[in-house]
Amino acid sequence: MYQIVICDDENSSILELKAFLTQYADETGKEFVFYDFHDGTELLQNYQMDFDLIFMDIKMEKLNGLKTAEEIRKMDDAVGLFFLTSLPQYVWQGYEYGAINYLLKPLKYGRLKLELDRFFARYQGREDAYISFSNDSGKYKVLYKDLRYAETAKRNVLLHFDKEEQVIYKNMKEVAALLEKHRQFVRCHASFIVNMAYVKSVEDLEVVLRTGERVPISQPKRKEFMAKLADFWGDML
Repeated sequence: MYQIVICDDENSSILELKAFLTQYADETGKEFVFYDFHDGTELLQNYQMDFDLIFMDIKMEKLNGLKTAEEIRKMDDAVGLFFLTSLPQYVWQGYEYGAINYLLKPLKYGRLKLELDRFFARYQGREDAYISFSNDSGKYKVLYKDLRYAETAKRNVLLHFDKEEQVIYKNMKEVAALLEKHRQFVRCHASFIVNMAYVKSVEDLEVVLRTGERVPISQPKRKEFMAKLADFWGDML
């Protein structure tokens, strides 16, 4: 299943592109999940590292597509990117941000199909995302899916993964900014972030992991945590 983003401040353009993409999915047997955003700021605030392909309008009022792409490339150099424009003079600027190609408005299904065929012919899906860091013990590359939880350790953060734990020389605010881009991670306490994929149950103010470990939940964060967990578990069923 592919995660497809459409970022355009014209709702009619979003609906038209989504209809074309649905037609393409029906013809090819691919499965798409759509995420709609109406300006670049909204997209950046809700960005997920498992997005596969973005269709980005260049000319948007709040934050234009070029500036948005520039920020996206600072944190994700793997996502596919098509620019949408009715102004061909902006096209060449788009390639500076790793655009696959551009599509002129009004869209034509034949051109879109051709570009999608080319994209999927070479796109093998994302490699498992990971966090890399070094400390006094060595260098580490940890898959996000293997990271159970993180906790504050003095001025740094202790990461719990596989059968070990290692310090990353960042504060909790910095680590949270990295982890919370991935929807399975949620802050359950000022000092703890947990991977919901490992949650077995919740007992009072503790998260019980499948490993038997227990992670505290603060009372102020409990309601939000339980809502996010219910949503995550709902998607897993």
